[in-house]
Amino acid sequence: MIFGAILILLALAGAPLFAIIAASSMWGFHDSGIDLSVMAIEIFRIAEMPILLAIPLFTFAGYLLSESGAPGRLVRMTRAFIGWMPGGLAIVALATCAFFTAFTGASGVTIIALGALLYPALLEDGYGESFSLGLVTTSGSLGLLFAPSLPLILYGIVAQQSTIGAGVSIDRLFAAGLLPGLLMLVLLSAWAIWRNRKNRVPIKRSSRRQLLAAIRESIWEIPLPIVVLGGIYSGYFAVSEAATVTAVYVLVVEVFILREISWRELPTIIHKSMVLVGGIMLILGLSLASTTYMIDAGVPAHLFAFVKEHVSSPLTFLLLLNIFLLALGAILDIFSALVLVVPLILPVAIGFGIDPLHLGIIFLANMQLGYLTPPIGLNLFISSYRFEQPVTTIYKATVPFFIILLLSVLVITYWPALSLWLPGL
Repeated sequence: MIFGAILILLALAGAPLFAIIAASSMWGFHDSGIDLSVMAIEIFRIAEMPILLAIPLFTFAGYLLSESGAPGRLVRMTRAFIGWMPGGLAIVALATCAFFTAFTGASGVTIIALGALLYPALLEDGYGESFSLGLVTTSGSLGLLFAPSLPLILYGIVAQQSTIGAGVSIDRLFAAGLLPGLLMLVLLSAWAIWRNRKNRVPIKRSSRRQLLAAIRESIWEIPLPIVVLGGIYSGYFAVSEAATVTAVYVLVVEVFILREISWRELPTIIHKSMVLVGGIMLILGLSLASTTYMIDAGVPAHLFAFVKEHVSSPLTFLLLLNIFLLALGAILDIFSALVLVVPLILPVAIGFGIDPLHLGIIFLANMQLGYLTPPIGLNLFISSYRFEQPVTTIYKATVPFFIILLLSVLVITYWPALSLWLPGL
């Protein structure tokens, strides 16, 4: 009890999360008389998983894209096609940010990389300052449900460590996130169109020559989602193979063909991307060791018995789960939340008859919304820093978008078929 209180105080004082997890796991194994070499065995066990290769490869590809001219080209291409519509540039912002976050796996990178392009463009086209701030801040986390999002991959890895989640394959998770992710995009796009229906700034349709020029400019980026996602969904690529193809393709295009990234810049980009990967891997390895101890100690079974005693309905459980995950997403980064909480709630959710795939999409949809949850949602502060605005201004700007995303999270939660229909095919 005293040791637990000390760990909590250390966490509140700012001690690294992986150190807290490692210390708690070591104490638990020591207290149970289990040799501490079990932790090294757990870390080695995840190192043998082929799917683990996908995390550094997709992350590297995403960071290469963010440092190149790809964001600008994607914005210009989508703007040429639909920018003339009422709310068209807003839809361009939503779609481009979702695509970008899916490949980088980090919403903060998207806000920083695309904010300088989208925010001034929105203001120039007559969109209000508050609307533009809210849109760009919200768009940063939209791609977390789309393949090849790192959180989707990580949820699959964590779920597969449990025998009851062994059937959660990464490709089925990619399929499960598609329709819920599109629901969020469609609802936000509808709001953007309605909100800007009186926008009087005249925007001409692009000519055929302009459309062809936009396609020609983005000719190297267009095949990327088609090849990667088409290869995965068709079964031609395994996820790790798709990650390899993506990383090699982006490297060749940006360094050798377009030459937007020099050899001198490459080590810096590798370093930045692998710092993120290293943090994920360290937390993942130690958390899986912690999960092993909790399973041996029967913590999930005790938790399920407690919840079952106080909650009788699966619908009530899902509502309480949403509230818990929203709060969690506001105070903890998505990678830490995945590896710490999923092993605990997965057996409880399955006990209530909730499919592990559906649970994964509920979890990530709530975490995505947690980035925007005051008072400490991460995207709120990144946006405040990026656009040099008071964080209270960002709070007000994101309220309508937060409400729309909250409604979509409730639809995702209580309509399982939205997540399960495509994997079922």
